[in-house]
Amino acid sequence: MIMEIALILASYLVGAIPFGLLVGRLAGADVRREGSGNIGATNVGRVLGKKLGILTLVCDVAKGFLPVWGAALLLPQTTAARELIVVMCGLAAVVGHMFPVYLQFRGGKGVATALGVFLFVSPWSILISLIIFVAAVAGSGYVSVGSLTATALLPLWLWIFGASPEIRVVAVVIVLLIWFKHRSNIGRLRRGEEKGWKKG
Repeated sequence: MIMEIALILASYLVGAIPFGLLVGRLAGADVRREGSGNIGATNVGRVLGKKLGILTLVCDVAKGFLPVWGAALLLPQTTAARELIVVMCGLAAVVGHMFPVYLQFRGGKGVATALGVFLFVSPWSILISLIIFVAAVAGSGYVSVGSLTATALLPLWLWIFGASPEIRVVAVVIVLLIWFKHRSNIGRLRRGEEKGWKKG
């Protein structure tokens, strides 16, 4: 039990690493004070350019993927509720990104980190989600619309591809958290004030 708790805690601490902020500081900017003020890849890309935005995206995806991969590697096959512990490590990483202890619990929106988690858990579900994301962004012009649409449908793909009930429940929790973190975007979308992905 100690090992399981340690893995979940370590996953939170890895997820809490604010790569967007670190990349911004290396480039001489504080992304919390520019653009949308978010530390995620979308705002980094807007403020500092596509290359640093992509770098942030890769890092944020990695900090979702590595904790679940590491937990699956380290936990013996005989561990009780092994699959649940692995996916809980993913949830912890997403929560870490959203509410990082290093930044007084004010973090990003969790989409890229969740992508990393489910890239390990169900690659086919993520492939479909990415297609939907691209289509939604292309059709609407808003990254937030793509993120909200793709994440909302993720539990459905997990069910279709045979994910366990434990994985699907954790996925629903992550989706609800992502939508909660997007509440300001949803408000701006309703008012017609949201910034398009091509806009500064």
